[in-house]
Amino acid sequence: MKRAIITGATGAIGMALVQLLVDKGIEVLIITRPDSKRNDRLRKLADNKINILEWDFLKLSELENNTGKEWDVFFHLAWAGASGQGRNDMYLQNQNVRMSLDAVALAKRFGCKKFIGAGSQAEYGRPYLNNCLAGDCQIDQYRLTPVTPTFPEMGYGYAKLCAGFMTRDYAHQLGLEHNWLRILSVYGPYDGENSMMMQAIKGFINGISPDFTKGEQIWDYVYSKDAAQAFYDVAENGIDGKTYVLGSEKERPLAKYLSITRDIICPGLELKLGTRPYGEKQVMFLAADSSELKKDTGFECKYSFEDGIKDMFKWANEGVVI
Repeated sequence: MKRAIITGATGAIGMALVQLLVDKGIEVLIITRPDSKRNDRLRKLADNKINILEWDFLKLSELENNTGKEWDVFFHLAWAGASGQGRNDMYLQNQNVRMSLDAVALAKRFGCKKFIGAGSQAEYGRPYLNNCLAGDCQIDQYRLTPVTPTFPEMGYGYAKLCAGFMTRDYAHQLGLEHNWLRILSVYGPYDGENSMMMQAIKGFINGISPDFTKGEQIWDYVYSKDAAQAFYDVAENGIDGKTYVLGSEKERPLAKYLSITRDIICPGLELKLGTRPYGEKQVMFLAADSSELKKDTGFECKYSFEDGIKDMFKWANEGVVI
């Protein structure tokens, strides 16, 4: 891989992926929405291997390759309505599916040989909820795999599942290789300001504990730099047509993640656990089986959760706005 295209580069995984590719000497073309409030992040990336193209994602079908270059891999991370009420906006999520298909055709026009899309744990829904609440949650038995039955419960999950299947078939129609990474929980610099970990870190830095649920959920968090490495490894060695599950395989109760984060940033601060009710259709169990990903690509997480939080804390203290 000598040249790569990225959509959705302003998020936690996207920013980490851009840096990783540049560090490896790969030329990057970032396609971003003109009205994105996050574009200032991209403009601060001073490197002659980074090209920034602002374009309306609803008009990707009109974008032609005027770069004078052939590109190798297309990383599609862009997605509207990934949080908040937009997650269940059916019309918005349907637009995301169309946009993803347009991205496949765009990859073909730019000469790419492989298309890699960002899926989500939301594609699974809550397949093991009753077992886990009944105290019968055997971690290894219930890890999410590429063939775990999918029962999404909101527009976001429906659309991600649909986009994964449809972009794979469309990519193959156009002669492109395809991979889809179902991502569990990610944390890292440039994460969404309303994510639980970002709210926790902002609060702890200011000596304040936000309101949290009881934190009984068992989740699998992976650091954004490790997630970026996984996307790179799939680009280099992923087997065409495969879906992979991306997680750390080091799941813990959310209360434990929060106490570790508190101890690193503001030791002694009382956590407000149980002051916030669980949301409707709360996902109580998320644990990855990333064995296929590891076997095919050689991917391994390098960051422990503690190391990732220390890295984020350092990033925040360097004056970067969270």
